[in-house]
Amino acid sequence: MDELISSRKSSAPQLAGTPANHEAAKGQVSAISPLPEGPVPVPAGSLVFADDLPDGVVVADETGRIVVFNRVAARLTSLDPAEVIGKFVFDVLPLRDAEGRDWWLCADPYHGLPTRTRHPERSLYLPGGTEILVSVGYVRDQRPKGSPRRPRAVRKLVISLRGAQQRERLERSRAELVSTVAHELRSPLTSVKGFTATLLNKWGRFTDDQKRVMLETVNADADRVTRLITELLDVSRIESGRMEVHRQLVDVPDRARKIMAGRVAAGDAEDRFRLDVLGGLPETWLDADKIDQILGNLVENAVRHGAGIVTIVVEPAHLEDGKGPAASPDAVIVSVRDQGEGIAPDVASRVFRQFWRGKPRGGSRTSRHGGGTGLGLYIVKGLVEAHGGTIGVRRAPGGGAEFRFIVPAGTTAG
Repeated sequence: MDELISSRKSSAPQLAGTPANHEAAKGQVSAISPLPEGPVPVPAGSLVFADDLPDGVVVADETGRIVVFNRVAARLTSLDPAEVIGKFVFDVLPLRDAEGRDWWLCADPYHGLPTRTRHPERSLYLPGGTEILVSVGYVRDQRPKGSPRRPRAVRKLVISLRGAQQRERLERSRAELVSTVAHELRSPLTSVKGFTATLLNKWGRFTDDQKRVMLETVNADADRVTRLITELLDVSRIESGRMEVHRQLVDVPDRARKIMAGRVAAGDAEDRFRLDVLGGLPETWLDADKIDQILGNLVENAVRHGAGIVTIVVEPAHLEDGKGPAASPDAVIVSVRDQGEGIAPDVASRVFRQFWRGKPRGGSRTSRHGGGTGLGLYIVKGLVEAHGGTIGVRRAPGGGAEFRFIVPAGTTAG
Protein backbone atom coordinates (compact mmCIF):
# COMPACT_ATOMS: atom_id res chain seq x y z
CA MET A 1 0.00 0.00 0.00
CA ASP A 2 2.71 2.45 0.88
CA GLU A 3 5.70 1.00 -0.95
CA LEU A 4 8.25 3.54 -2.11
CA ILE A 5 8.75 3.71 -5.85
CA SER A 6 11.95 4.49 -7.70
CA SER A 7 11.81 6.80 -10.71
CA ARG A 8 15.05 8.39 -11.87
CA LYS A 9 16.58 5.79 -14.19
CA SER A 10 13.72 3.39 -14.79
CA SER A 11 10.88 4.17 -17.13
CA ALA A 12 8.39 2.19 -15.03
CA PRO A 13 8.01 2.31 -11.23
CA GLN A 14 9.94 -0.39 -9.38
CA LEU A 15 9.55 -1.52 -5.80
CA ALA A 16 12.45 -0.58 -3.59
CA GLY A 17 11.20 -1.65 -0.20
CA THR A 18 13.21 -4.82 0.43
CA PRO A 19 16.91 -5.56 0.61
CA ALA A 20 16.67 -7.58 -2.59
CA ASN A 21 15.95 -4.41 -4.51
CA HIS A 22 18.84 -2.35 -3.11
CA GLU A 23 21.14 -2.89 -6.07
CA ALA A 24 18.41 -1.74 -8.46
CA ALA A 25 17.72 1.27 -6.27
CA LYS A 26 21.32 2.50 -6.13
CA GLY A 27 21.71 5.95 -7.66
CA GLN A 28 17.94 6.37 -7.96
CA VAL A 29 15.54 8.70 -6.20
CA SER A 30 12.44 7.32 -4.53
CA ALA A 31 9.05 8.95 -4.43
CA ILE A 32 7.17 9.07 -1.18
CA SER A 33 3.60 8.94 -2.46
CA PRO A 34 1.81 5.64 -1.78
CA LEU A 35 0.74 3.42 -4.66
CA PRO A 36 -2.84 2.20 -4.39
CA GLU A 37 -3.45 -1.53 -4.47
CA GLY A 38 -4.98 -3.05 -7.58
CA PRO A 39 -5.07 -1.83 -11.17
CA VAL A 40 -5.97 1.80 -10.37
CA PRO A 41 -3.62 4.00 -12.46
CA VAL A 42 -1.52 6.64 -10.70
CA PRO A 43 -0.96 9.83 -12.73
CA ALA A 44 2.72 10.67 -12.90
CA GLY A 45 2.04 14.26 -11.84
CA SER A 46 0.56 13.09 -8.54
CA LEU A 47 3.86 11.60 -7.33
CA VAL A 48 6.12 13.65 -5.07
CA PHE A 49 9.73 12.59 -5.46
CA ALA A 50 12.24 12.76 -2.66
CA ASP A 51 14.60 15.02 -4.59
CA ASP A 52 11.77 17.55 -4.98
CA LEU A 53 11.52 18.05 -1.22
CA PRO A 54 13.20 21.04 0.46
CA ASP A 55 14.49 18.96 3.40
CA GLY A 56 16.76 15.97 3.55
CA VAL A 57 14.85 12.66 3.53
CA VAL A 58 16.27 9.29 4.52
CA VAL A 59 14.06 6.20 4.61
CA ALA A 60 15.14 2.89 6.13
CA ASP A 61 13.24 -0.40 5.70
CA GLU A 62 12.22 -2.87 8.39
CA THR A 63 15.77 -4.18 8.65
CA GLY A 64 17.32 -0.73 9.07
CA ARG A 65 18.77 -0.58 5.56
CA ILE A 66 18.48 2.67 3.62
CA VAL A 67 16.11 2.66 0.64
CA VAL A 68 15.82 6.43 0.07
CA PHE A 69 18.54 9.05 0.38
CA ASN A 70 17.58 12.26 -1.38
CA ARG A 71 19.71 15.05 -2.81
CA VAL A 72 19.35 17.41 0.17
CA ALA A 73 20.36 14.65 2.58
CA ALA A 74 23.44 14.06 0.44
CA ARG A 75 24.33 17.75 0.60
CA LEU A 76 23.86 17.96 4.37
CA THR A 77 25.90 14.85 5.11
CA SER A 78 28.41 15.02 2.22
CA LEU A 79 27.57 11.41 1.34
CA ASP A 80 26.95 9.85 -2.07
CA PRO A 81 23.43 8.37 -2.30
CA ALA A 82 24.66 5.62 -4.62
CA GLU A 83 27.09 4.44 -1.94
CA VAL A 84 24.72 4.47 1.04
CA ILE A 85 21.64 2.79 -0.48
CA GLY A 86 21.35 -0.67 1.08
CA LYS A 87 23.58 0.12 4.08
CA PHE A 88 22.38 0.23 7.66
CA VAL A 89 21.09 3.68 8.58
CA PHE A 90 22.81 3.73 11.98
CA ASP A 91 26.16 3.11 10.25
CA VAL A 92 25.60 5.79 7.62
CA LEU A 93 24.22 8.33 10.11
CA PRO A 94 25.97 7.75 13.46
CA LEU A 95 23.96 10.45 15.18
CA ARG A 96 24.93 11.68 18.64
CA ASP A 97 23.35 14.18 21.01
CA ALA A 98 25.02 17.19 22.61
CA GLU A 99 26.41 14.98 25.41
CA GLY A 100 28.02 12.63 22.90
CA ARG A 101 25.58 9.76 23.48
CA ASP A 102 24.64 7.46 20.61
CA TRP A 103 21.14 8.55 19.60
CA TRP A 104 20.30 5.18 18.05
CA LEU A 105 21.00 3.35 21.33
CA CYS A 106 18.98 5.86 23.32
CA ALA A 107 15.99 5.95 20.96
CA ASP A 108 16.09 2.27 19.91
CA PRO A 109 13.54 2.92 17.12
CA TYR A 110 13.12 -0.70 16.00
CA HIS A 111 12.69 -2.23 19.46
CA GLY A 112 11.32 0.66 21.50
CA LEU A 113 7.76 1.43 22.51
CA PRO A 114 5.36 -0.07 19.95
CA THR A 115 3.00 2.91 20.33
CA ARG A 116 5.61 5.44 19.31
CA THR A 117 4.85 7.19 16.02
CA ARG A 118 7.47 9.93 15.78
CA HIS A 119 10.37 11.79 17.36
CA PRO A 120 10.03 15.59 17.34
CA GLU A 121 12.79 17.63 15.76
CA ARG A 122 15.97 18.03 17.78
CA SER A 123 19.61 18.88 17.27
CA LEU A 124 21.94 15.95 16.67
CA TYR A 125 25.52 15.76 15.50
CA LEU A 126 27.35 13.84 12.78
CA PRO A 127 30.98 12.76 13.11
CA GLY A 128 33.12 15.87 12.84
CA GLY A 129 30.65 17.97 14.82
CA THR A 130 28.24 18.94 12.04
CA GLU A 131 24.93 19.89 13.64
CA ILE A 132 21.69 18.92 11.89
CA LEU A 133 18.05 19.09 12.91
CA VAL A 134 16.52 15.62 12.88
CA SER A 135 12.92 14.45 13.13
CA VAL A 136 11.82 10.82 12.74
CA GLY A 137 8.51 9.26 11.79
CA TYR A 138 7.46 5.60 11.97
CA VAL A 139 5.53 3.58 9.41
CA ARG A 140 4.12 0.54 11.24
CA ASP A 141 2.11 -2.52 10.29
CA GLN A 142 -1.60 -1.89 10.11
CA ARG A 143 -3.72 -3.70 12.69
CA PRO A 144 -6.74 -5.47 11.09
CA LYS A 145 -10.10 -4.63 12.60
CA GLY A 146 -11.08 -6.96 15.39
CA SER A 147 -7.57 -8.39 15.75
CA PRO A 148 -6.01 -8.64 19.22
CA ARG A 149 -3.86 -5.73 20.32
CA ARG A 150 -0.33 -6.83 19.58
CA PRO A 151 2.84 -4.80 18.98
CA ARG A 152 2.97 -3.37 15.48
CA ALA A 153 6.36 -3.84 13.84
CA VAL A 154 8.20 -0.95 12.19
CA ARG A 155 8.02 -1.25 8.42
CA LYS A 156 9.89 1.92 7.62
CA LEU A 157 11.72 4.70 9.40
CA VAL A 158 11.36 8.12 7.76
CA ILE A 159 14.07 10.57 8.84
CA SER A 160 13.92 14.26 8.01
CA LEU A 161 17.14 16.30 8.05
CA ARG A 162 17.53 20.07 8.05
CA GLY A 163 20.60 22.25 8.29
CA ALA A 164 21.06 24.17 11.53
CA GLN A 165 22.41 27.33 9.87
CA GLN A 166 19.02 29.02 9.61
CA ARG A 167 18.29 28.36 13.27
CA GLU A 168 21.72 29.68 14.22
CA ARG A 169 21.05 32.86 12.26
CA LEU A 170 17.68 33.22 13.97
CA GLU A 171 19.24 32.72 17.39
CA ARG A 172 21.94 35.29 16.63
CA SER A 173 19.29 37.72 15.44
CA ARG A 174 17.28 37.23 18.62
CA ALA A 175 20.38 37.61 20.77
CA GLU A 176 21.24 40.82 18.94
CA LEU A 177 17.68 42.05 19.43
CA VAL A 178 17.86 41.39 23.18
CA SER A 179 21.24 43.13 23.37
CA THR A 180 19.97 46.13 21.40
CA VAL A 181 16.83 46.43 23.49
CA ALA A 182 18.79 46.20 26.73
CA HIS A 183 21.21 48.88 25.54
CA GLU A 184 18.47 51.20 24.27
CA LEU A 185 16.39 50.82 27.45
CA ARG A 186 19.24 51.30 29.89
CA SER A 187 19.99 54.93 29.02
CA PRO A 188 16.45 56.40 29.24
CA LEU A 189 15.49 54.31 32.26
CA THR A 190 18.64 55.39 34.08
CA SER A 191 17.77 59.00 33.30
CA VAL A 192 14.16 58.58 34.43
CA LYS A 193 15.21 56.87 37.64
CA GLY A 194 17.96 59.39 38.39
CA PHE A 195 15.92 62.55 37.86
CA THR A 196 12.87 61.12 39.63
CA ALA A 197 14.90 60.09 42.68
CA THR A 198 16.63 63.49 42.74
CA LEU A 199 13.34 65.38 42.62
CA LEU A 200 11.79 63.24 45.34
CA ASN A 201 14.75 63.57 47.70
CA LYS A 202 15.69 67.21 47.06
CA TRP A 203 12.54 68.84 45.77
CA GLY A 204 12.95 72.04 47.81
CA ARG A 205 16.50 72.68 46.62
CA PHE A 206 15.58 73.28 42.99
CA THR A 207 13.99 76.27 41.31
CA ASP A 208 10.90 75.89 39.19
CA ASP A 209 12.97 76.20 36.00
CA GLN A 210 15.31 73.40 37.14
CA LYS A 211 12.35 71.17 38.00
CA ARG A 212 10.84 71.84 34.58
CA VAL A 213 14.06 70.86 32.80
CA MET A 214 14.27 67.60 34.79
CA LEU A 215 10.62 66.73 34.15
CA GLU A 216 10.95 67.51 30.44
CA THR A 217 13.94 65.17 30.30
CA VAL A 218 11.98 62.44 32.08
CA ASN A 219 9.06 62.95 29.69
CA ALA A 220 11.33 62.76 26.61
CA ASP A 221 13.03 59.59 27.86
CA ALA A 222 9.64 58.01 28.61
CA ASP A 223 8.61 58.78 25.02
CA ARG A 224 11.82 57.13 23.83
CA VAL A 225 11.01 53.96 25.76
CA THR A 226 7.47 53.99 24.37
CA ARG A 227 8.79 54.28 20.80
CA LEU A 228 11.17 51.38 21.36
CA ILE A 229 8.40 49.17 22.70
CA THR A 230 6.22 50.12 19.71
CA GLU A 231 9.04 49.17 17.34
CA LEU A 232 9.49 45.81 19.06
CA LEU A 233 5.76 45.08 18.78
CA ASP A 234 5.85 45.98 15.09
CA VAL A 235 8.84 43.68 14.52
CA SER A 236 6.98 40.87 16.28
CA ARG A 237 3.87 41.38 14.13
CA ILE A 238 5.89 41.54 10.91
CA GLU A 239 7.86 38.36 11.67
CA SER A 240 4.74 36.44 12.69
CA GLY A 241 2.64 37.69 9.77
CA ARG A 242 0.10 39.32 12.11
CA MET A 243 0.38 42.86 10.78
CA GLU A 244 -3.18 44.09 10.16
CA VAL A 245 -4.13 46.89 7.79
CA HIS A 246 -7.25 48.93 8.66
CA ARG A 247 -8.10 50.76 5.47
CA GLN A 248 -9.73 54.16 5.27
CA LEU A 249 -9.70 57.00 2.79
CA VAL A 250 -6.27 58.62 3.10
CA ASP A 251 -4.96 61.81 1.52
CA VAL A 252 -1.28 60.89 1.17
CA PRO A 253 -0.03 64.46 0.40
CA ASP A 254 -1.92 65.75 3.45
CA ARG A 255 -0.29 63.08 5.65
CA ALA A 256 3.11 64.15 4.27
CA ARG A 257 2.39 67.80 5.13
CA LYS A 258 1.56 66.84 8.71
CA ILE A 259 4.79 64.86 9.04
CA MET A 260 6.82 67.84 7.83
CA ALA A 261 4.92 70.23 10.11
CA GLY A 262 5.70 67.95 13.04
CA ARG A 263 9.42 68.04 12.21
CA VAL A 264 9.33 71.85 12.05
CA ALA A 265 7.50 72.02 15.39
CA ALA A 266 10.21 69.78 16.86
CA GLY A 267 12.91 72.26 15.88
CA ASP A 268 13.92 71.53 12.28
CA ALA A 269 14.12 74.43 9.85
CA GLU A 270 11.00 74.96 7.75
CA ASP A 271 13.03 75.41 4.56
CA ARG A 272 14.55 71.96 5.10
CA PHE A 273 11.42 70.26 3.67
CA ARG A 274 9.60 70.33 0.34
CA LEU A 275 6.54 68.51 -1.00
CA ASP A 276 5.94 67.86 -4.71
CA VAL A 277 2.55 66.43 -5.73
CA LEU A 278 1.84 65.30 -9.28
CA GLY A 279 -1.75 65.54 -10.43
CA GLY A 280 -4.15 62.72 -11.13
CA LEU A 281 -3.70 60.83 -7.85
CA PRO A 282 -6.22 58.01 -7.36
CA GLU A 283 -8.49 57.74 -4.35
CA THR A 284 -6.38 55.79 -1.85
CA TRP A 285 -7.69 53.43 0.82
CA LEU A 286 -4.81 52.80 3.19
CA ASP A 287 -4.05 52.50 6.89
CA ALA A 288 -3.58 56.13 7.95
CA ASP A 289 -1.53 55.36 11.07
CA LYS A 290 0.82 53.07 9.17
CA ILE A 291 1.25 55.58 6.33
CA ASP A 292 2.20 58.17 8.96
CA GLN A 293 4.68 55.71 10.43
CA ILE A 294 6.19 54.95 7.02
CA LEU A 295 6.55 58.62 6.09
CA GLY A 296 7.77 59.58 9.56
CA ASN A 297 10.50 56.94 9.57
CA LEU A 298 11.65 57.79 6.04
CA VAL A 299 11.77 61.53 6.75
CA GLU A 300 13.60 60.94 10.03
CA ASN A 301 16.10 58.73 8.20
CA ALA A 302 16.66 61.45 5.60
CA VAL A 303 17.15 64.11 8.28
CA ARG A 304 19.39 61.94 10.42
CA HIS A 305 21.59 60.46 7.72
CA GLY A 306 21.20 62.88 4.82
CA ALA A 307 21.79 66.57 4.19
CA GLY A 308 20.25 69.51 2.39
CA ILE A 309 16.57 69.66 1.48
CA VAL A 310 14.36 66.65 2.17
CA THR A 311 11.84 66.30 -0.65
CA ILE A 312 8.71 64.15 -0.63
CA VAL A 313 7.28 63.40 -4.08
CA VAL A 314 3.81 61.87 -4.45
CA GLU A 315 2.73 60.72 -7.91
CA PRO A 316 0.14 58.40 -9.50
CA ALA A 317 1.12 54.99 -10.87
CA HIS A 318 -0.20 51.94 -12.69
CA LEU A 319 0.39 48.55 -11.11
CA GLU A 320 0.20 46.67 -14.42
CA ASP A 321 2.61 47.39 -17.25
CA GLY A 322 1.17 48.19 -20.63
CA LYS A 323 -1.71 50.35 -19.43
CA GLY A 324 -2.21 53.36 -21.63
CA PRO A 325 -1.95 56.93 -20.37
CA ALA A 326 -5.73 57.23 -20.47
CA ALA A 327 -6.18 54.43 -17.94
CA SER A 328 -6.95 55.50 -14.39
CA PRO A 329 -4.00 55.09 -11.99
CA ASP A 330 -4.48 52.38 -9.38
CA ALA A 331 -1.48 53.07 -7.12
CA VAL A 332 0.62 55.86 -5.68
CA ILE A 333 4.39 56.24 -5.62
CA VAL A 334 5.99 58.14 -2.76
CA SER A 335 9.65 59.13 -2.89
CA VAL A 336 11.62 60.63 -0.01
CA ARG A 337 14.86 62.24 -1.22
CA ASP A 338 17.75 63.99 0.47
CA GLN A 339 20.82 65.79 -0.85
CA GLY A 340 23.50 63.96 1.09
CA GLU A 341 26.16 61.60 -0.16
CA GLY A 342 23.67 58.85 -0.98
CA ILE A 343 23.94 55.12 -0.28
CA ALA A 344 26.62 52.99 -1.88
CA PRO A 345 25.27 50.25 -4.20
CA ASP A 346 26.89 47.52 -2.11
CA VAL A 347 25.03 48.80 0.97
CA ALA A 348 21.64 49.33 -0.68
CA SER A 349 20.68 45.65 -0.39
CA ARG A 350 21.19 45.74 3.39
CA VAL A 351 19.40 48.90 4.45
CA PHE A 352 16.06 47.16 5.12
CA ARG A 353 17.56 44.51 7.39
CA GLN A 354 17.18 44.57 11.14
CA PHE A 355 19.76 46.66 13.03
CA TRP A 356 21.13 48.38 9.93
CA ARG A 357 22.58 51.72 10.96
CA GLY A 358 23.90 53.94 8.23
CA LYS A 359 26.66 56.44 8.80
CA PRO A 360 25.50 60.06 8.68
CA ARG A 361 25.70 61.02 4.99
CA GLY A 362 25.61 64.76 5.49
CA GLY A 363 28.51 65.48 7.79
CA SER A 364 28.52 66.75 11.36
CA ARG A 365 25.29 68.70 11.00
CA THR A 366 23.29 65.47 11.41
CA SER A 367 25.46 63.71 13.97
CA ARG A 368 23.37 65.03 16.83
CA HIS A 369 20.50 62.71 15.92
CA GLY A 370 22.28 59.59 17.11
CA GLY A 371 22.22 56.11 15.63
CA GLY A 372 18.75 54.80 16.52
CA THR A 373 17.87 51.15 17.03
CA GLY A 374 18.35 50.09 13.42
CA LEU A 375 14.76 48.83 13.21
CA GLY A 376 13.08 51.77 11.46
CA LEU A 377 13.67 50.81 7.82
CA TYR A 378 12.98 47.15 8.54
CA ILE A 379 9.60 48.16 9.95
CA VAL A 380 8.95 50.49 7.00
CA LYS A 381 9.49 47.61 4.58
CA GLY A 382 7.11 45.40 6.57
CA LEU A 383 4.40 48.09 6.67
CA VAL A 384 4.67 48.76 2.93
CA GLU A 385 4.46 45.05 2.14
CA ALA A 386 1.45 44.71 4.47
CA HIS A 387 -0.31 47.14 2.10
CA GLY A 388 0.67 44.93 -0.85
CA GLY A 389 3.38 47.34 -1.96
CA THR A 390 7.12 47.36 -2.53
CA ILE A 391 9.97 49.64 -1.47
CA GLY A 392 13.52 50.23 -2.63
CA VAL A 393 16.38 52.68 -2.39
CA ARG A 394 18.40 54.29 -5.15
CA ARG A 395 20.38 57.43 -5.92
CA ALA A 396 18.19 60.54 -6.08
CA PRO A 397 18.12 62.54 -9.36
CA GLY A 398 20.07 65.42 -7.78
CA GLY A 399 22.34 63.21 -5.68
CA GLY A 400 21.68 61.82 -2.24
CA ALA A 401 19.45 58.88 -1.39
CA GLU A 402 15.90 58.26 -2.58
CA PHE A 403 13.63 55.83 -0.76
CA ARG A 404 10.76 55.03 -3.11
CA PHE A 405 7.70 52.94 -2.32
CA ILE A 406 4.59 52.10 -4.27
CA VAL A 407 1.31 50.97 -2.72
CA PRO A 408 -1.96 49.94 -4.41
CA ALA A 409 -4.78 52.42 -4.03
CA GLY A 410 -6.87 49.71 -2.33
CA THR A 411 -10.60 49.53 -1.73
CA THR A 412 -12.88 49.85 1.26
CA ALA A 413 -12.96 46.04 1.51
CA GLY A 414 -9.21 45.65 0.90
